[in-house]
Amino acid sequence: MRGYWNRLRELRDAPHAIAGGVAIGLFWGFTPLTGLKTLLSMATAKLCRWSILAAVIVVSLHDLLSPIWPLILRWEYQLGYWVISHPHHFPPPFKLEKMEWTKLLNWKTVELIWPTFIGSCIIGLPAAMIAYWIVIVMLQRYEKKHDRHLKTPV
Repeated sequence: MRGYWNRLRELRDAPHAIAGGVAIGLFWGFTPLTGLKTLLSMATAKLCRWSILAAVIVVSLHDLLSPIWPLILRWEYQLGYWVISHPHHFPPPFKLEKMEWTKLLNWKTVELIWPTFIGSCIIGLPAAMIAYWIVIVMLQRYEKKHDRHLKTPV
């Protein structure tokens, strides 16, 4: 964790840009879009004109959660399923079946990904907003303490 914080702290960008990149990386890190997280965080950071490098650093931070990631995805799925079902109810328990690759390429997969994506947004958005404010305050304190002010080119 300390290495990630040091990388973020040493970026030569405005604190709000770094904090925005952190928020974007954290948000996309919670999504179930495994192969696209980094690309989506880079594209979103570029679109918002925030730190692309900060977004990439934080989205890669989710690799530390790999041992518990199936549990997080299950919580996201349950939360998303509850939100989109009417009347609200939790999903039925998963059944253990023999996994076949042909089953992954059917409509049932979308039925699993969509609630998980909704649940990840519900978890990721507040986490990103909280992270934004924590990082911006910490970076401003660091800059004030070390008298490190970014000079804007004229």
